Amino acid sequence: MRIVVLKERTAGEHRVALVPESVGRLVKGGVEVLAERGAGQAAGFSDASYSAAGAALAGSTEEALAAADVVVKVQPPSLDEAGHLRSGALLISLLPSSSAGNLLAQLASRNVTALGLERVPRITRAQSMDVLSSQATVAGYKAVLLGASTLPRLLPMMTTAAGSLTPGKVFIIGAGVAGLQAIATAKRLGGVVSAFDVRPAVMEQVQSLGASFVAADAVGAGAEGQGGYARAQTEDEQARTQAALAAHIKDMDLVISTAAIPGKPAPVLITEAMVGSMKSGSVIVDLAAETGGNCALTRAAETVVTANGVTILGPVNLPATMPLHASQMLSRNILTLLQHLIGKEGALVVNMDDEITGPMCLVHAGKVR
Repeated sequence: MRIVVLKERTAGEHRVALVPESVGRLVKGGVEVLAERGAGQAAGFSDASYSAAGAALAGSTEEALAAADVVVKVQPPSLDEAGHLRSGALLISLLPSSSAGNLLAQLASRNVTALGLERVPRITRAQSMDVLSSQATVAGYKAVLLGASTLPRLLPMMTTAAGSLTPGKVFIIGAGVAGLQAIATAKRLGGVVSAFDVRPAVMEQVQSLGASFVAADAVGAGAEGQGGYARAQTEDEQARTQAALAAHIKDMDLVISTAAIPGKPAPVLITEAMVGSMKSGSVIVDLAAETGGNCALTRAAETVVTANGVTILGPVNLPATMPLHASQMLSRNILTLLQHLIGKEGALVVNMDDEITGPMCLVHAGKVR
């Protein structure tokens, strides 16, 4: 069996699906790995390091795909790349079904089986394959650095020859993986950190990291949906949440918003009126920008400065801005998935009844599922 690692060509994507360390483990397990030349260069992994790990090198995408039993990528393949996948091949990459209609149809026409990495089920067996969690860790960390570098003030309390500086106030909205990492990072930078989430179960985690939990009376016992994510709120719940946020956000220096609902637009939690109440120089980093944003004024991949001097950042694909460690984490997720798919005899087993493979599969046997 041959696994092919392709070079990413999506603008701004610097990660690679498999790093040399993971390649070496696959090769030792009897799997042949072919890496396209330059596949890991942007993430800090040279062609020589892939060769040293036991991979062969392909000079072109077409050459790599022609011999691939399994193709691993970070971003979805282009229509041209998909056109070179051979019949019966398995594709593993991010495949957001909401924006990949034509691609999925082409993959089906070529009899390719496609697994979407963002669809790894949130069950114990699949925890080590969860790319959304691993990459959210990177995003939460980088969001705080991005916000801190944009602020016109320092975050930590300092005693200097010019007097004492008060610490900055940081507010994290959403205490999932990204939010918890943002809390930990903001604390390490010396900020006074508070956080909010509609799920009462995360309150203890927030407090264990040294942050205060905002408006505990606004959370609901049934706020947690499938897979541990927050469910969509009712109108009454939204009103209580926005009232709690409005009372707190006006005094904040840095706000990091991370709230998301899988498969749906991000909930708007920060209204235009809330932004208007904030201090000049305050910064909002909206990690939900790619799915519409948690702030009503967010623009994906843009920086918005309001009339009252609040800066709103809408970064996209933050993990790709820290490609070395993001790739290492992503690669370990994909390696674990591959080890799950490779049977004891070294053959690929794609079982639609499997509790991991089935939910991940978007295309199989010539059909879009």
